[in-house]
Amino acid sequence: MTESFRRSGEYPQGQQQHSQSPYPGTPEAGGAFPPPPAYDPPQPANAAPGSQMWPAPVPEGSPVPPAPRRRRVKGPLGLLAAVAIAAAAVGGGTAYAFQELTGKDSTSTNAGASVVPTSQKGTVSGVAAAVSPAIVEISATSNAGSSTGSGVVITSDGEIVTNNHVVSGASAVKVRTSDGKTYTAEVVGTDAKKDLALIKLKNASGLKTASLGDSDNVKVGDEVVAIGSPEGLTGTVTSGIVSALDRDVTVSTDEEQQQQQQGGGGDGRWPFEFGGQQFNGDTGSSKTTYKAIQTDASLNPGNSGGALIDMNGNIIGINSAMYSSSSDSGSGSSGAGSVGLGFAIPVNTVKADLDSLRSGGTSGS
Repeated sequence: MTESFRRSGEYPQGQQQHSQSPYPGTPEAGGAFPPPPAYDPPQPANAAPGSQMWPAPVPEGSPVPPAPRRRRVKGPLGLLAAVAIAAAAVGGGTAYAFQELTGKDSTSTNAGASVVPTSQKGTVSGVAAAVSPAIVEISATSNAGSSTGSGVVITSDGEIVTNNHVVSGASAVKVRTSDGKTYTAEVVGTDAKKDLALIKLKNASGLKTASLGDSDNVKVGDEVVAIGSPEGLTGTVTSGIVSALDRDVTVSTDEEQQQQQQGGGGDGRWPFEFGGQQFNGDTGSSKTTYKAIQTDASLNPGNSGGALIDMNGNIIGINSAMYSSSSDSGSGSSGAGSVGLGFAIPVNTVKADLDSLRSGGTSGS
């Protein structure tokens, strides 16, 4: 029965020939499955009737359209991007451009950053290693004799900040750097009212420079390091703390008296007034008062003009006056030396005075 149905091409009820199924040409029949129906993506609920919100499929064999070009950013955003790139390029060459246009190295200012290696940060030895190469010994000769002080290198071509009383009236100035080299220097400008001076080495280049910090950020109790040449001992390092701020220190502006004190007529200790008293001799009748940082770091004759430094290695003051017990007539002491009462001119005062000093400064008399 079954065989007769197959021969005649008729099938029992409930059976269908493959050619009549929705997928004719099955593998069993030697055919292949048809391709799947085209994808018709669902449209958003708010699409208008008959509209096409999604791209229609590309017919087979059609060329692939090119990718859309990225639009160039215009307006404020594009301008900001261009400015940022330009600023990055300019920033890297600012110092070089300044030197090329003016012929002078820019002064190193580094108010917050540390110049001490991370492994030695906060240590006296780290500060000493980082800053000592920028501190020099100054020998000044006048008609009254010779004196020794210190100075701070602020440009690689040899600009040095020191005290006015170190070089006042000098006919010749010699400077010895930390590597033992000796240079001749000329006095560029002085400001007796602030007890500051600027000298310039002759034929110097590639010198290590100090970083000028921000004395407005200094606090009482901050640790500090002092570097100078007391009694001609180049590169002497001492340490202490900031004892007080804004101390009124009075010094002489009389050039003749300064020469006498520094030369053969004095003992090398610079006279000053503090708290209504005179120390280290008579300041004379011509004098000036400035605000100073007080420190207990050991300072001695020859430290004048040297650096007071924070623990990041930034200069916060120029050492200018120190009390020695032997100058106190009522103490009965014959020994000289620091008793932890020293004063430094704030570095912000120095920075504010640099332009004036570079142009010759003022006499202060």
